[in-house]
Amino acid sequence: MTDLAAAPPRMSRAARRPAILGGLAMLLAIAFVIALATGAVPIAFTDVLRALAGVEVGERSAAIIQSIRLPRALLAMLAGMALAGAGAAFQGLFQNPLADPSLIGVSGGAALGAVFIIVLGSVLVGALPFLASPWLLPIAAFAGGLAATFAIQGLAQLQGHAATATLLLAGIAINALTGALTGLLVYISNDTQLRDFTFWSMGSLASGGWHAVTAAAIPILLALGVLLSRARALNAMLLGEREALHLGVPVQRLKHAVMVASALAVSSAVAFCGIIAFVGIVVPHVVRLIAGPDHRIVLPGSMLAGAALLLVADSFARVIVAPAELPIGLVTAAIGSPFFLWLLIRKRRGA
Repeated sequence: MTDLAAAPPRMSRAARRPAILGGLAMLLAIAFVIALATGAVPIAFTDVLRALAGVEVGERSAAIIQSIRLPRALLAMLAGMALAGAGAAFQGLFQNPLADPSLIGVSGGAALGAVFIIVLGSVLVGALPFLASPWLLPIAAFAGGLAATFAIQGLAQLQGHAATATLLLAGIAINALTGALTGLLVYISNDTQLRDFTFWSMGSLASGGWHAVTAAAIPILLALGVLLSRARALNAMLLGEREALHLGVPVQRLKHAVMVASALAVSSAVAFCGIIAFVGIVVPHVVRLIAGPDHRIVLPGSMLAGAALLLVADSFARVIVAPAELPIGLVTAAIGSPFFLWLLIRKRRGA
């Protein structure tokens, strides 16, 4: 009885949600300031805070923050939110902790669109000069990601229904097809084209100007809003599709909405940042370990944590080999691999 009386009271479920999300928001704010301060040219944290508050700082520091680091940090936040939010939604929808955006072919389709423009873009622009634009590569990657998603939905659809297992199998098939076509284009590419695609596929935020932020923000924020509105329905899906249907959840419409919204968000991120691995798997896992399975916490928590992780990873990528820049995909892979090893060891000990 004494031990029970001495034990601290557990935090109520109503208080837990704002506490976790508030902590993650604070972590994101710290990562945001660090991202603006770090780089080949270091800037004092006080100058960063003054610049964000609208107070005048040195001309050089102001130019670096406003023209280079601020749009890059915002693009990192958008991409991290898109990848982690889509990963959390897929894991809840498919009831599979290993589900991520690559599962339904988004990343593979985007890679195929990008390598097509890198290898055959000059021929295409020569035949159709009006297509000449610096936006051609991100548009092709965006279109490739969405096309792969709609192809999977079309293959899995039968009389208005799409079974989860069929969606997964269709995703594997489309991933194999896009991988084969990407490999064929890489095979016929020259050294310069191969180098360009290799660096694009490793992920980078170097092109994160204000134009990229503006173009990516609208589809990503719209898609994330759709995912957040499906949090309660995804909670019902944890009980199984039949049980969710009995609870009044329109399961097929939920699948379509989650897949299309996730594909829209991830395609937009991949189009401007390249392929960034592990964020869509690692971040939702960590948030679930902290907060439990409730998607009302997991979805927004994953978005906040994904944005913070990508900001920290990009800050590290910019300083570890300064003045050069390490591809951000290598940094996230270096973070994700040890996490999975730890998760495997933890599960084996639990077994």
